[in-house]
Parts: sequence; C-alpha cells; structure tokens
Amino acid sequence: MILRFLKQWTLPVAIVVGTLTYILFAFVPQLDAAGNELGKVMDVLLPVMLFLTLFVTFSKVDFHKMRPRRWHLWLVISQFLLVALVIGIITFVSNNAQQKLIWEAVLTCVIAPCASAAPVVTAKLGGNIHTMTTYTLLSSLLCAVTIPLVFPLLEKSESVTFFEASITILQKLAIVMLLPLFLGWTVRHYVPRIYKYIVNHPDLGFYCWGGALAITTGITVKNIFHANAGITILLWIALLSMIICIIQFAIGRGIGRIFHERINCGQGMFQKNTGMAIWIAYSYLSPVSSIGAGCYVLWQNIINSYELAHFTNTPSESPHSDNG
Repeated sequence: MILRFLKQWTLPVAIVVGTLTYILFAFVPQLDAAGNELGKVMDVLLPVMLFLTLFVTFSKVDFHKMRPRRWHLWLVISQFLLVALVIGIITFVSNNAQQKLIWEAVLTCVIAPCASAAPVVTAKLGGNIHTMTTYTLLSSLLCAVTIPLVFPLLEKSESVTFFEASITILQKLAIVMLLPLFLGWTVRHYVPRIYKYIVNHPDLGFYCWGGALAITTGITVKNIFHANAGITILLWIALLSMIICIIQFAIGRGIGRIFHERINCGQGMFQKNTGMAIWIAYSYLSPVSSIGAGCYVLWQNIINSYELAHFTNTPSESPHSDNG
C-alpha cells in the first residue's frame, strides 16, 4: 500500500522530503554541523542525479525519430509572445522598483528554455520522448540567442556580454544534455547489457528525477528563507509564478489539442529549466528575482504530479504519436 502510494505520488513526496529535510537541519541547532556536511554532499549529489536521470532516459531515444515538428514552432512563437508581454509590463506598466522586481522574477520563468528533464516526465506520461528531446534541444539553442539579447535591453548591463552569455548557455547545454545524450546513444548501440537493464526498469530515470527534485526543493526552500526581500514581495512572486505556470501549461495543452500532442506540448511549454532561470536572475537581474524560478519548480512539479495521477495513458493520445 505504501509502495503504491510512493509510486503514484513520487514528485510531491520528493517536494515534502526536500522541504522537511532543510527545515530540520536549519532550525535544530544540534544538527548544524551535520547540516553543513550534508549540504556539501547534496552539492555533489544533485548533478550526479540529474546526469543519471537524463542518461537513463536518453538511452531509450532513437536518433532517427528526432525530427522537428510543427508544434515546436507554435510553442516557440507562444513563448516569444509571452516574453514580449512580460517585458511590456516591466517597461511600461511597473510603477516602482518593487513591481519591476516582481515582474522580472516572472520573466525568468517565461524566458527560460524547456527543462532538460521534460523528456523524463513526458516518457512517464506516455508522450513521444523523441520529439520532446528534439524540442528541448531546440529550445535551449534558441534561448542561447534570445536571452543575451533581451536582458541587456532591460537592465543596460555590461557585466555579461552577448558572446559570454551565449557561450555559457551552450556550455551548460553541452554538459546537461549533449553528454548524457551521447552516452545514452553509446549504451543503446554498444553496451547491450546496460541497455537491457535500463529497458527492464522503465521507471528508473523517473525515480532518479524524484531524488534530484528532493534536493532541488531543499535548495529552493533555503533560498526563499534567505531571500533579502519582504514577505509581501515573496508572496507576490510565489503567486504570479504559479499563475504563469498554469497559463503556460494551458497554452501548451491548447496547442497540443490542435496537433494531437497534448502531453508533449503541455510539457514543452510549461516545464522550464529552472536552473537556467536562476542563472539568468543572478547574471542579469538580482538574487531576489531568482525566487520566481525557485517557486516555479514547485508549481510545475505539482502539476506534473496531477498529470501523472490523472492523465497517464489517456486514450486520445498514443505514446508513439508522430503527429504534428
């Protein structure tokens, strides 16, 4: 019974575990020393868990099926329109520094590329992992161009040049996505024993992602507690990040209905690379605006949990759909 519950609610359990673990070690004085050592372990463990998550998932990707789709274009257009809308609010509507800060936090949640782990959840939901992986790569490449162009226009910052920002994003893309993608392809074609093990354990990548999410949640809660901002600003950022998360999910689902790819489009539109969003905030804006991305990771995984509980194996979509 307990095992079944944990399988069905892996993501919310990971969020709760990450939150309670941070609170326990942060607010019990006797655990201070242990908490400091655990923090160092988590800093090393998180990238390992993320790498394993993507490596296991990408081992199942058939490169011959990684082709651009029409729905990719519509998601990109929708993202650009949302970015333009939020920039318009920051530029012409925000009346003071606090309002600008709040909407800049929202902007990081909109302009960030599709999450590297989106194919993991997509596969779990029965979506098309091949086209989702293609869109994730495409989204990251486009953001490597658009992000360095957009933020200097807002902040007039010369601390990060266009070339430096683009190279940084491409480096992150290479480490986070291309390396596990290459190793996954190698295992699929040349290491049959490992590939067979991965295929025989279809939820392995998802549970690795659950572990990574628990660590990410703990870091997010830590950043919120240590944010140098008033409670009102934090509440507004949390609320608006939730609203924009739901809006992007709804837009993705709406586009997906047109192309019969609701799972892929929903994931592609709303699941964001929050690590990249936090880097954007620290590079171009302020540490406080990174709280938007921190809250967003919680909201998007609450929606993912709802999807996993209610939309898995829906009859309207095939796991191997090639529409769009």
